[in-house]
Amino acid sequence: METQELILNYLKHNTNSSSKEIFEGLNSVVSYATIKRCLSKLLDENYLTQRGHAKNSRYALSATYNLFYPIDIDEYYSKEIDEREILTSYNFSLIPEILQNVPLFTVQESALLKDLQNKFSENIVLLSDFEYKKDMERLAIDLSWKSSQIEGNTYSLLETERLLKDKQTAAGKTKEEAIMLLNHKDAIDFLVENSDYFLSLNIVKIEELHSILIKELGVDRNIRRRRVGITGTNYRPLDNEFQIREALQQTCDLINRRENVFEKALFALVLLSYIQAFADGNKRVARITSNALLIAYKHCPISFRTVDSVDYKKAMLLFYEQNNISAFKQIFINQFKFAVENYF
Repeated sequence: METQELILNYLKHNTNSSSKEIFEGLNSVVSYATIKRCLSKLLDENYLTQRGHAKNSRYALSATYNLFYPIDIDEYYSKEIDEREILTSYNFSLIPEILQNVPLFTVQESALLKDLQNKFSENIVLLSDFEYKKDMERLAIDLSWKSSQIEGNTYSLLETERLLKDKQTAAGKTKEEAIMLLNHKDAIDFLVENSDYFLSLNIVKIEELHSILIKELGVDRNIRRRRVGITGTNYRPLDNEFQIREALQQTCDLINRRENVFEKALFALVLLSYIQAFADGNKRVARITSNALLIAYKHCPISFRTVDSVDYKKAMLLFYEQNNISAFKQIFINQFKFAVENYF
């Protein structure tokens, strides 16, 4: 077991311990200097809180420990759905309490994202309007394809390109699959053409994006009024319309208060999926809303092109079941990196 894990396990049972107590409690299996280095790293990663200074410092697991601690996905899903110990219902304290002031990214993660954004900003200055539009069109095709694929759409990327560029449907595919892809393109066009509209977020704007994404698909518009189940998990989202609306408002308020654009985008991505405000199309709305925020603040949008659909779903279910964001946060960072390096 790594030193950081040893420290975290020790603090689970011995909260508010000093570094010396932790060192002695671990029976000196590692040096005191190593303990100090690991404590500093765990503080940076938001796993711990520190009270006091210097020799008077005491350490405890942070209130947001469960949000960030990395979980082995393969080991987690080696247990069947009914064997996993999970949060089966919506966590009412998550948005208004736990997430209020916690930074989502570590110091190192923030530095990486900032460097990537700077590279994007430098790149687009060199592009003509025509070149920028061509790259945005390419990203829109990739995003429409991958977002739809995550939802079970069987169009290939090449077939998606033919559909969105030439309105040429693919043989052997359903009409609904084509509509889903075309709706994605319409939604992306809407947020690009109205980017300033998404500098702040509210429920009406989320509903507008949902309406575009589910057009002609036989899905009810607006906030749902009946219970929904989620395949692959025993987590059950809210089933009360007024509570759903309240959760959405809390999410919008949280996003609007944050100054960090990456946090805004990641909050939209996970929380709109978690709340499941609509009868269908929730993850699609989350991905498009996340991109709406990135584009509004002149950040590089994300296509999710290289993410594995199963990995995406597993990371999302992990957040549903444990409110743990570690796997999904890594997907977000990786996909932002890919977007900066492959578009514009």
